[in-house]
Amino acid sequence: MDYLHTDWAAMSRNDWIGVVFTVLAFVAMVAVYVLVFNPKNKDAFDSQSDMALRDEGEYNNSGDKK
Repeated sequence: MDYLHTDWAAMSRNDWIGVVFTVLAFVAMVAVYVLVFNPKNKDAFDSQSDMALRDEGEYNNSGDKK
C-alpha cells in the first residue's frame, strides 16, 4: 500500500496545477456526458446529426431549412 502513497507536502506548484486540471477535466467530461445522454436533449442533437453533410446554402444557422 505504500506504493500508492502521495506526499502532499512535497508537491510543487506544477504538481498542484496538474491535479487541478485533471479534476476539472473529469468534472467537465461528466457534465458533457450528462448533457449528451439526457433524453430531453435527444431532439436537439438529432436535428444537428447531419450538420457535416449539409450544403451551406440549404440551411440557416439554426439548422432549419430555408
